[in-house]
Amino acid sequence: MSTTERPRILVVGGGYVGLYAAKRIMKKMRYGEATVTVVDPRSYMTYQPFLPEVAAGSISPRHVVVPLRRVLPKAEVLTGRVTTIDQDRKVAVVTPLVGEAYELPFDYLVIALGAISRTFPIPGLAEQGIGMKGVEEGIGLRNHVLEQLDKAESTTDENVRRKALTFVFVGGGFAGAETIGEVEDMARDAAKYYTTIKREDMRFILVDAADKILPEVGPKLGTWGKEHLESRGIEIYLGTSMDSCVDGHVVLKNGLEVDSSTIVWTAGVKPNPALARFGLPLGPRGHVDAAPTLQVTGTDYIWAAGDNAQIPDVAARKAGVENAWCPPNAQHALRQAKVLGDNVISGMRGFPQKEYSHSNKGAVAGLGVHKGVAMIVMGGMKIKLKGRLAWYMHRGYHGMAMPTFNRKIRVFADWTLGMFLKREVVSLGALESPREEFYEAAKPAPAAAAPAPAEKAKAS
Repeated sequence: MSTTERPRILVVGGGYVGLYAAKRIMKKMRYGEATVTVVDPRSYMTYQPFLPEVAAGSISPRHVVVPLRRVLPKAEVLTGRVTTIDQDRKVAVVTPLVGEAYELPFDYLVIALGAISRTFPIPGLAEQGIGMKGVEEGIGLRNHVLEQLDKAESTTDENVRRKALTFVFVGGGFAGAETIGEVEDMARDAAKYYTTIKREDMRFILVDAADKILPEVGPKLGTWGKEHLESRGIEIYLGTSMDSCVDGHVVLKNGLEVDSSTIVWTAGVKPNPALARFGLPLGPRGHVDAAPTLQVTGTDYIWAAGDNAQIPDVAARKAGVENAWCPPNAQHALRQAKVLGDNVISGMRGFPQKEYSHSNKGAVAGLGVHKGVAMIVMGGMKIKLKGRLAWYMHRGYHGMAMPTFNRKIRVFADWTLGMFLKREVVSLGALESPREEFYEAAKPAPAAAAPAPAEKAKAS
C-alpha cells in the first residue's frame, strides 16, 4: 500500500458495483487528482449470473471472474476486509489476509459490499447446505453432484445410492430455478456414461415458500417455467419450506421427508452484515439508506449502490408506483455504478449530483441448454419469450454484460466449443482437499510400539 497526499477515494468491495464504479472514477478523473483504493477479501470480481452455467460445466470457472488488479492497473487493490469505519476521523480499519490490521484514511467513501446468502436457523443447514454466491460454490456443486453419481454407481447399499441420487434445491427465484435446470441437464448427460444409473433413478426437488417460481419474469412465464421443469421430472413444492436437514435428512413443512447428500440453498440474499459496524443509516432490512443521487443519507462524501443499498426507484415512482425501490440485480448494479462514479467526481469537484433513474428492461433466465424464459420491455410493451429463443436472449444479454472484452471472448468461446464438443463430466472431488494425498505420503510413519515387559524378559 502506497502513501499519498492526494485525496483518497476508498471503495469498500470489489464486486460488480465496486469494480465498475472504480473504473468509471479512474476514467473520469484527471491525472493525479485522487488515489482510488479498492478493498475486498478476494482479488477478483465474480459475475454471479453465470454461476449456474459454471455448476453445469458450460463455462470455465476462470472465465466468470475478473481479476481486479488487471482491470484496475492504476488503482490500489488491497486484499482484505474493512472492519470498521470512523466517520468523524474519516479513517477505515483494514484487516488484511495476513498480518495486523491498520488504519487507512480516506476523503471519499464508496460502499459496495454487496449481499450474502439469506439463511435461517434451520438445523443441519450450516453443515449440509451449499450456497451459490461465489465461483468456489459453483465449482464445488459441480464436483459434488458428479461425485454423487460415482458413489451411486459404486455402492451396493440401496440407501446410500438413493441418498446420493436425491438432489434438493431450496429457493425458486432466478438462482434456484436456473441452477436446478442447469444441474439436471448436466446430470442427465452424465448418466449416459454410467451403466447402472439412469435419469429415472435420480430425484430432483425444488422447494419455495412462495406460491410461484421465477417471479421476476411474471406469472405466465413463471407458470411455464414450472411446467417445463416438471416435464423434465423435477418435483416442485410451493408454499412450503425446509424445517431441518440434519445429516442430510430433509424434512419439509408439508410433511415430505427425504434423505439427500446434496442440499443447495438459494433462498434469497441479504445485505452484508458488516454494514452494521460502519455507523451508516440502515433501512429496515439492513440496507444502507441512500438518496436517488446514491449519496448515503445525511452525508455528502459517502455513496452506496448495488445489493447493499436501498435506492429509490425514481422511474417506477414517476410511473405511479409508491415506495418503489431498485431491485438487487445486475441490470441496476451496472447502471448505478456508472452514475455513482460520475457523482463521486462531481462531489470531489464541487459540482451538483445526478439522480439515478432507470426503467426496467426486463429479465432473462436460462433453464438448461436451449431452454429458458425471457420478458423484454421495449417501448412500453412486454415481449414474453420461452424455450430456445429465450435461451438465446439469456446468453446474448449476459454475454454482453460480462465485464471486460477479454472475458466476453472467453465466455463466447466456451459456448461455441460446447456446440461441437460433448459436455465434460469429470468429477474433481479432490479439489475440496487437494493436499490430502500428499499429506498421507509425507506424514511421518507411526513409531513402532515398545515391547511389553514380558517380551523384554524373554529376550534377555
